Amino acid sequence: MPALVAFIGGAIVALLFAVPYLAWTYRRRGEFGWGHALLAFVFVVYLFAIWTYALLPAPDTTAQWCAQHATGDPQWKPFQFIDDIRTQRERGITALLHNRALPQVVFNVALFVPFGMFGRHLLRRGPVTVVLGGFLMSLFVEFTQLTGVFGLFRCPYRIFDVDDLITNTLGTLVGVLIAPLLRLFPGQQTSAPAGVARPITGRRRILGMAIDVALVLLLGAALQVLANRTGNELKPLLAIATPAVVVLLLVPLLGNGATVGQWVVLLRPVDPLGRKPSVARVIVRCVTGSGGFFALVCWALLHESNTPLAAAGAMLVVSGLVALWPKDHRGLSGLLSGLGLVDTRVTEAGTSLAAKDHPVAEERR
Repeated sequence: MPALVAFIGGAIVALLFAVPYLAWTYRRRGEFGWGHALLAFVFVVYLFAIWTYALLPAPDTTAQWCAQHATGDPQWKPFQFIDDIRTQRERGITALLHNRALPQVVFNVALFVPFGMFGRHLLRRGPVTVVLGGFLMSLFVEFTQLTGVFGLFRCPYRIFDVDDLITNTLGTLVGVLIAPLLRLFPGQQTSAPAGVARPITGRRRILGMAIDVALVLLLGAALQVLANRTGNELKPLLAIATPAVVVLLLVPLLGNGATVGQWVVLLRPVDPLGRKPSVARVIVRCVTGSGGFFALVCWALLHESNTPLAAAGAMLVVSGLVALWPKDHRGLSGLLSGLGLVDTRVTEAGTSLAAKDHPVAEERR
């Protein structure tokens, strides 16, 4: 159960922070790497696993239960686990393999090894900072157990053990030492420095489109939840139409013409002369792109008909295929509005922004 809760909780948090992560990785690394993204997802699930294995399963701590299952006083003696293991060892090798002291120490060390590895490799922090972070994380977990999850339970159902702080910190140190192993994981290398423009690929276009659609749906769901919490009634039509207009129309009009999804993947639309698109072209692109898709969805909700939904699905499929097929990957909306796409790291003169700082490297590239 703790593993299942950790995976579900980590997946939810990863979904909520997917857009900020993508925006960060494109600006920090210059491109999207599936290996780096997979490691980031595992790291989020791992952080949830620390809490679930430390706190679950949670008992029904009623007054009667607390009276019958007292956890005892906190264990404040450092390295008490050594005495516990020695006591078991005096009874023979078989008893040592089946005692509770040794597996608990090994598990406490192993539990924080990934913390040291991820902190050093993904977060790129120094060894001292990562080890200190592991100690503070362990201290926070132990304090949570000591206080019965900060008073949410009638009594503590796990024992505060200073040896857990020692073994968890040791595990973090081990993780820091073996963190270079994560460099062997594929899909993390970048093709060029972050400031150098990349080719516009179909995968990049589809990712930007998916971000726009997902963001509209998430904002619509958030508006619906907020309305329900405040006791107001919000029609599903408004819950979809409002974020769609903001994300797909207002943001491009007020910015450089790019939607939120295009901004995340470092793309911006340009007219045939390479300039910022006009208001008319932005509106046409919105209507013939994701904006048209959500307009059909709203039409289906308004008239309670499945025909517009089928048309919306067909439009989404066609838009995706057209975005993948032509070499410029401008998509259906780009073809109909006469707009192209360029990397935001390319100036209007057609040179990479990195050329200003590294002209020789840019010329060689």
